[in-house]
This record gives sequence, C-alpha cells and structure tokens, in this order.
Amino acid sequence: MGKARAYGWTCVIVTNGRTVQQEAKIRKTGLHRLVHSWVISEAVGHRKPEPEIFQAAADAVGVPLPGAWIIGDSPHADIAGAGTLGLRSVWVTDGRSWAQDSYQPTHIAEDVASAISHVLRTSG
Repeated sequence: MGKARAYGWTCVIVTNGRTVQQEAKIRKTGLHRLVHSWVISEAVGHRKPEPEIFQAAADAVGVPLPGAWIIGDSPHADIAGAGTLGLRSVWVTDGRSWAQDSYQPTHIAEDVASAISHVLRTSG
C-alpha cells in the first residue's frame, strides 16, 4: 500500500465486523500506518457488499467513489460489491480458483502486492 500511496492513490480499508476487534487487527498488523482511513461495518451500520459501506469509505477520505478499485479476497463481499457499484476490482486468490458465474473481477491476482501492482500499471 505504501507504493500505491506514493503514486497518489488514497487507500481505505473496508471491513465487516465489530469495531473494537477490527481496529485492533488494523493496528496490530501495522496497516493503520499504510492507509488513509478505514471503515468498519459495525461503525457505519452497513456490511459489504452493500453499496453504502463503500460510499462511506469514499466519504471518509473525501474522494469520489467512481474510479475506485476494490481489492479483496471475498468473491461476494468484495467483488460482487464492486460489480454492483460499477467499480473495477481485483480478487486476491490466496491459491483458490474463481467459482462464480454471475459476476467476475476485473483482474485476478495471487496476493495483495500483485493486486496493487496491477492497479498501478493499468491506471497510470
């Protein structure tokens, strides 16, 4: 994410779960130092893939949602959410195969670093 920020991207974590638990994970892993903000479902009253949670992420950093990329490992929560909003997406496989027929990610990557690299290469 540091590379994405260096390229001028605004990075926001969007996650489902309890606020206390998710914020602890974000801080413990050091992600809080790499992103501009985060949005947690319990705090905003909407869960991924609901469009409102992604809009809350854009609002949290003051950028428009159109043009955003969603990078995630959940076909339903992340990739279907992106599709509903007409956003581009990268699905992080973690060694799994894509098994959905009703929607597709824009791109598939093996890990988050590869996903970010793809976004930077194709959005420049």
